[in-house]
Amino acid sequence: MHTTPKVGIDDLAVYLPSLYLPIKTLAQARDLEYAKLNKGLGLEAMAVADAHEDVATMAANAVLQLMQRNGLKPEQVGRIYMGTESTVDGSKPMASYVLDMLTQYYAEEEGKDAFLNCDVVDLTFACIGAVDALQNTLDWVRGGKDRIGIVVASDIARYDMASGGEYTQGAGAVAMLVKQDPSLLSIHDSWGVASRSVHDFFKPLRQYSKQQIVAEALRESGQDEAQVQATLQKMDDSEAANGLLSHPDAFVDVHRDTPVFDGPYSNACYQKRIGEALQHYTRKAGLDARQPVTDDWHRMVFHLPYAYQARRMFAELYMEESKKRGDWERTAALIEQEEPQPAQYEAEADYEKAKAKYLRAVTKTERYRRFVAEKIEKGERASSKVGNLYTASIFLALMSTLEAALQSERDLTHSTFGFFAYGSGSKSKVFTATVEPGWRASTEQFQFMASLEKRHELDYDTYERLHRSTQMESVQPPRGAFYLKHINREKGVREGARAYSWRAVEAVAAPLVK
Repeated sequence: MHTTPKVGIDDLAVYLPSLYLPIKTLAQARDLEYAKLNKGLGLEAMAVADAHEDVATMAANAVLQLMQRNGLKPEQVGRIYMGTESTVDGSKPMASYVLDMLTQYYAEEEGKDAFLNCDVVDLTFACIGAVDALQNTLDWVRGGKDRIGIVVASDIARYDMASGGEYTQGAGAVAMLVKQDPSLLSIHDSWGVASRSVHDFFKPLRQYSKQQIVAEALRESGQDEAQVQATLQKMDDSEAANGLLSHPDAFVDVHRDTPVFDGPYSNACYQKRIGEALQHYTRKAGLDARQPVTDDWHRMVFHLPYAYQARRMFAELYMEESKKRGDWERTAALIEQEEPQPAQYEAEADYEKAKAKYLRAVTKTERYRRFVAEKIEKGERASSKVGNLYTASIFLALMSTLEAALQSERDLTHSTFGFFAYGSGSKSKVFTATVEPGWRASTEQFQFMASLEKRHELDYDTYERLHRSTQMESVQPPRGAFYLKHINREKGVREGARAYSWRAVEAVAAPLVK
């Protein structure tokens, strides 16, 4: 009899930079109230990428750790699919750089063609790209017992300094071993999806005219307006031989890795998309929409832009599920206000404001707090100490949830996890998984929270130099890791090419050349 094979995640590996900035240090530098960031958002520290690190090096280090721990040979890995929104190339995928680093590492024993037949690609949809890569790879491994795929999520969450997103920054990568009959998590077939095109958070190509660039530079150098205009006229009558202004286009396109974003709107989009995706999941799974869906989910794993995002955003779904269950009045009795109704307000904005206030009151009830402690809080612990990892955030929350259960000696075998993924722009996916009997053996190898105690604390000035890319030497030299060796700055067919290498544990790091 033909049966559909179980597919899922066999193992997980994480790579985090060895540097971190305490949120208290940033709060002092920005004159922010630390208690609001710590108690209100759950923030303690942010991981900061060193001068020699980028999304490709972090991904390669996570993948290598995963392969070594599971004794995988290059020829066994059929694909390495990468989710990232921190790419540094508009054409060449970061996964191809990961492939290059792994090839270098294995070349001596396995030959220079060790990964020749390995499929690589990047999937980009803000923070949900790695979940897309996972879903695609699950379908692929289902097609053959010998198919083994690796999905890696790698990102650097970087915001403009002193912006409303700066204190949520983070950096890191999580690699997943995806195969049939997994020992960690088997992922179910039903997936809920909700997609709408919005501009809650995006990284556009910014355009600046050549005249605008030159005029700004001249004014900054102290030239008066007459001198500026004379130079601009001269520029119109000539052609630059080389450099930034040499191309024939009237505008210079600039891609910045810091986003344009609207925090409150993005939260609203997150909240709506996960609700819509849950509704779709209910239909796809053949469940009764009149009954609560999440009651049988022992843990919930969310994308966490900041540690307490899920507990803040889930209140409305919690209320809806409770009403379906028939016990909402027990919670409502704890709230000293009536639930607002649309008919009570002339303007929709006024209703939404009153509704948001009511949902905040829901989150403060003892019943909701117990729900959070049981089903959500374990996944927040890692985010508090690391920050936002964009595509890797939801998988870091998964690792945090599993490790917390291991430490508390809680048996999760055969329990059900519900996942709420989100990517700005915007899209959500809801899916579920069963924890397999081998989860302890895999989780014991994470040693994730223990590794955080070995990190190097940054002072504010060093953090600022790293953020502005003026720190050219590594704060903590790479040892036993892949690193960015240099970026080619010379004109020609290799301009901008990135070169990576491996540095053994015993090696002494040289200054990074960018």
